[in-house]
Formats: sequence, structure tokens, C-alpha cells
Amino acid sequence: MLEGIHITKNFGGLTTLSGIDFSIRKGEIVGLIGPNGAGKTTLFNLISGVYQPTTGSMKFDGIDITGLKPHKICRLGISRTYQTPKPFQEMTVRQNVMVGESFGGGGPIRSDINILEFLGISDISDDLVKHISHGKRKLVEIAAALATRPKIILLDEIAAGLNPTEVLRVMKMIREIRDELGVAVFWIEHVIRAVMEVVDRIIVLHHTRKIAEGRPDEIANDERVLDAYLGEGA
Repeated sequence: MLEGIHITKNFGGLTTLSGIDFSIRKGEIVGLIGPNGAGKTTLFNLISGVYQPTTGSMKFDGIDITGLKPHKICRLGISRTYQTPKPFQEMTVRQNVMVGESFGGGGPIRSDINILEFLGISDISDDLVKHISHGKRKLVEIAAALATRPKIILLDEIAAGLNPTEVLRVMKMIREIRDELGVAVFWIEHVIRAVMEVVDRIIVLHHTRKIAEGRPDEIANDERVLDAYLGEGA
């Protein structure tokens, strides 16, 4: 469904991604992990059209999306969230979701599904976003992203800063996004335990390069991955 071929991104003399190949298949939950500065969010920015790759190409459902503007990529069926939630603070929760609905990606989510109820935040639908908690703001951003009716959603560190109970809820939610809404998930996360228990496959970046890819059990025993997180010789 989504494929990147030899993706490289340079900012002047700084290389943030080096020759990355990746693919996400329909119905998959794929984790993207790696130390800070590995290039994870840069990859999301390239997929969503915030940046253009220096070299390489990307296709989505057979369409070349390399260099397309973010709104066009969203309308094709790719939505995303950010490490720091960016909902519209002066709007209500419901209004934020309405903004997402205006893009209409035409993905598998049925029109009769209430996204706020699905995420368990219908009780705050009329609250201004600036008055709700950080954790709820993350859910509002996910709601707005899902309201575009994507085929794939890019989730950027949505478990960061949450307590263990909230992390469990996030894990359940990600499974339900795939299983009940039919949306594929590409998920950046530093809460490794959560990733290992939820995803079908993991891609690992380190120093701008992909160093490993495989099932969670394979990644957990990969010496290159252990070295990247725990130091040489781990």
C-alpha cells in the first residue's frame, strides 16, 4: 500500500535519512523505533509531504506521492499525528474533528462511525481544546486524523508521557483502529514494551539508516538493535 524506495533527506550538509527502503501493507500495524535523532519523525514528515526527499521516491496505492503537498497526500488517504499535539486550541473538540472531516480521504472508515465515541471522548466534545488535559489533546488529534477517513494513519509517539494505565489504553486503541476501522497503522514509539506487544512488524532506524526489520521477537534478539539502544556489546 505504502512504499518508499532509497529515501534520503539532506538539510544542507546534514543528512537525516540515508537510503531508506520501507513498505506498509494493507491491514498492518508497523512500529518504527530507534534512538533520538535516528530520523523517525523526518520519515513521517516526508511521507506526509511536510518535506520532500533529496533522493528516492514514495508510492501510495500505486500513485507516486513524492513531492506532493500535504493536503493532497491527506486526501489520498494518509493522515498523521505529531509528537507534540497540534489541535486547534481555540476550537472545541467537535470542531477539531469537523476540520478533519473536511479533507475526506475516502478510506475504509464507515460514515456511521462516531469517531469521538470510538475514542471515548464524546463527553468532552463541546469543550475548548485549550481547557483539556495533554492526554486528551492527543486523543483529539487522533480523532481529527481519523476523521479524514484515512487508509493509513501515522502515529508519532502517542504513548509518550502517559502513565501505565494510559499506555494500555493506547495499545488497545491502536489494535481497534486496525481491527474495527480497517486502517493500517505506522507507529513511532519509545515505549518499546507497548510496540512489541501490538505491532506485526518493526523497522529500526539508527544514525539515519535502517539497521533492522522484522517481527517483534526477531527485533528483540537482534544484536544491532540492542547495541543501538544499550551501547556496543550489549
